[in-house]
Amino acid sequence: MSTFLVFSHLAINLEEYSLMKKINLLAVLLLLLMSCQKDDEIVVSQCEVPNNFTEVNLTHQSAVLNWTSTGAESYKIEYGFSGFLRGNGAVVTSNTESITVTGLMVNMSYDYYVQAVCSTNNVSLFSNVNTFTTLSPPVSTVFSATLSAMNLFQGNLSDLSPSPYAFEYKLNTELYSDYASKHRIIALPSGQTMQYLGEGLPDFPDNTVIAKTFFYNEDDREPSSNKKIIETRVMIKINGVWEFGDYVWNAQQTEATLDPNGSTIPVSWIDANGVNKSVTYKIPSQTDCFTCHQSNSQPTLIGPKLRTMNFNLNGVNQLQKFINNGHLTNSPAPSSLSTLPNWRDENLTDEVRMRAYMDVNCAHCHTSGGFHNVNYYEAMHLNYEVPFDASNIYQLRYSIMARIQTSVQDYSMPFIGVTTPHAEAVDLIVNYLQSLD
Repeated sequence: MSTFLVFSHLAINLEEYSLMKKINLLAVLLLLLMSCQKDDEIVVSQCEVPNNFTEVNLTHQSAVLNWTSTGAESYKIEYGFSGFLRGNGAVVTSNTESITVTGLMVNMSYDYYVQAVCSTNNVSLFSNVNTFTTLSPPVSTVFSATLSAMNLFQGNLSDLSPSPYAFEYKLNTELYSDYASKHRIIALPSGQTMQYLGEGLPDFPDNTVIAKTFFYNEDDREPSSNKKIIETRVMIKINGVWEFGDYVWNAQQTEATLDPNGSTIPVSWIDANGVNKSVTYKIPSQTDCFTCHQSNSQPTLIGPKLRTMNFNLNGVNQLQKFINNGHLTNSPAPSSLSTLPNWRDENLTDEVRMRAYMDVNCAHCHTSGGFHNVNYYEAMHLNYEVPFDASNIYQLRYSIMARIQTSVQDYSMPFIGVTTPHAEAVDLIVNYLQSLD
């Protein structure tokens, strides 16, 4: 074969080879294009981030969390105390757009995040942070072994900060209890109120809880100084009848324990004049409580009469505040109701001051159906609204003066609950009664 023919044959082969490479490259490109078109047909959308969050049915230890989402098979929820770093919280799962989270702490703020799971390899981003706060526990309407379990207070027990379901009240003239200070609260059942019945005691619904805490400031010149809490008396209306329980505080001021037996405890403090004072404080027994808290042998309250609470506190009438807050209903305007005067108001006459003092401190026993009027022939009627001439105060003035100046058991007045005469009140009453001669 000639050299020309060899080179000609080689050139033809090279052209064929080049053509084949082009064909093969084109085939590969066509295959790739077809493959991409097929992939486009089965592309899965990114799993949607949940939204529209709501928190409902909040309690002191649980919450129901709701949200909306599309196409998810399940959800991952991470939660913890507000401010926690994601990845460090508790994780739970749900197959629906809702979950009930339990075992939470009372009155605590929580953050949570939700992630949608559409498939094993397709999950959403976590949602933005959402927040809810659990409620305080409901006030107990049965007597617990400890005061803390009654849930009347929140935070540190000794701070006496009322539960959100309770409110404080004050009396214009207060009962004397060996110079102890008092903190008073009422907890009404949810959705119910005190009902106006007149200027005396309102009608309290069943499951009302009333608590009065007795304490001494270390120094009365500085009310914010340390205080020594002695007892918390609790009254619960159960099936229409008031029941009484007394909680005695421990020395550490961290807890109080239900104690029906009564006891005594020495107390010292500095009064408002800078004088060192001391008493042997008597904590009443359950029987002692009933001695005073009765009318016609039925348990009753003493202090929270509407006319005794009808006065201004921080520029606002207390009864009007009750009305505005939905605690008192069916009441006329407080301005149309009478007010028991403040016995300490020296602008009032001595008779008015004395009668106001006797109303709170004495009238619960010295009245129709009261303990003394049932058990003694020397009946007095010491309610403030009773006219002086019908009270028997004048006729029994010498007995009154003798009894209020002593601390002799079964003789002195008040009959129980006091171990030291109330010097300021004694001066007022004795001076006035002597002026009647």
